[in-house]
Amino acid sequence: MLALVAIAVMPVMAQKSIPLVYDQEFTGAGYPAPQFPTVEEAVVSETLTNPFEFSNSNVQLKEFKDWERRRAEIVHELQHYEVGEKPMVDKKDIEAKLEDSTLTVIVHRNDETLTITSKISYPEGDGPFPLMIGTSHNSLPRHFFSERKIATMRFSEGQVNSYSQLGGFGGGGKKKDRGEYEFDRLYPELVDNGAYSMWAWGVSRIIDGLEIVGAASKIDMQHIGVTGCSYAGKMALWSGAFDERIALTIAQEPGGGGAAAWRVSETLGKVEKLGATDEHWFKKSMWEWKDENVSRLPYDHHELCALICPRALLVLGNTDYEWLADEAAYVSCVAAREVWKRFGIEDRMGFSIQGKHGHCQLPESQYPEVEAFIDRFLLGKEEANTIVQFVDETLQDKEVQKWIPWATVDFK
Repeated sequence: MLALVAIAVMPVMAQKSIPLVYDQEFTGAGYPAPQFPTVEEAVVSETLTNPFEFSNSNVQLKEFKDWERRRAEIVHELQHYEVGEKPMVDKKDIEAKLEDSTLTVIVHRNDETLTITSKISYPEGDGPFPLMIGTSHNSLPRHFFSERKIATMRFSEGQVNSYSQLGGFGGGGKKKDRGEYEFDRLYPELVDNGAYSMWAWGVSRIIDGLEIVGAASKIDMQHIGVTGCSYAGKMALWSGAFDERIALTIAQEPGGGGAAAWRVSETLGKVEKLGATDEHWFKKSMWEWKDENVSRLPYDHHELCALICPRALLVLGNTDYEWLADEAAYVSCVAAREVWKRFGIEDRMGFSIQGKHGHCQLPESQYPEVEAFIDRFLLGKEEANTIVQFVDETLQDKEVQKWIPWATVDFK
């Protein structure tokens, strides 16, 4: 039996005036990017940066209406320093059709095209149905969706960029390097992009395609979720962070570069640190911030998680695998949850970090929290208890509060 600790036990009544999802990919697109300090210019912060503090200032947001602007700053910072620009696409440059349950999306730019296809698995009935998009794969139990009449589909990331864009293989077994993949044909000026901005871009184009197809898709556009595990857990997290049309993000065992805070990971053992992760997933320039320079980052990955606020996020961890850096994910999740908490909607963000199970093999002990988030945020069942803050015995005595001196959480 796992020893679990629940940091909070009482459910919170969500503020109904705060949206659960948006009809825009990026509501803060109109805000200018902040200044981006270099490694030499950046201020050292040994603790996690304050998500409530506007970039390059001591001014803090006080109301939810200010979150859109602050959120936009974090988006710009993550794209500038880590993964590269995720370009917006005008619908007039997209074709979409649905034939035999297969969605085809064709994006046009500069006389080039990129095609994404994905088969939708529908439950019986006329719909519209909630939808769960699996990034690369959906490793959650299939019956979670089939029994609830939730449609599913898979985003095959290789249609945009390979798993390994550094000497990885393309079509016909031919090796390709950074800048030679499908996304790069459309955006040659973004050759330095990391794969996670490209993959998130691809997920957004699927959602564009569903919007273009309209009612014929039989999808409830207000109840779209995204999930993935391991490197695809990162993909799900980045996709949910960068597209506000996604109502629910379930990031399963995402490791470093996902939910785990870089600063905390740097203090741990053999984990996926900023200087020890797959380079093609990120911009080359990100490595300037490795080792002792991690503390100079103007942000950290608790803020990547927080980008999903006010929408729903569930992070799942697995303490049996040291590489996943789940102590850093634990700290990051507690820190990120403070953003939802500030706006009285902490029941929209949860985490469950447990060991004694295989990688990407959800144990039955985690079924209740996953099912609660699906019921609440894809099916609209308000009675589902989504106050989920579980860690197993390996993390119970870890120091958290020292990393977030700006937080209101009390661990006494």
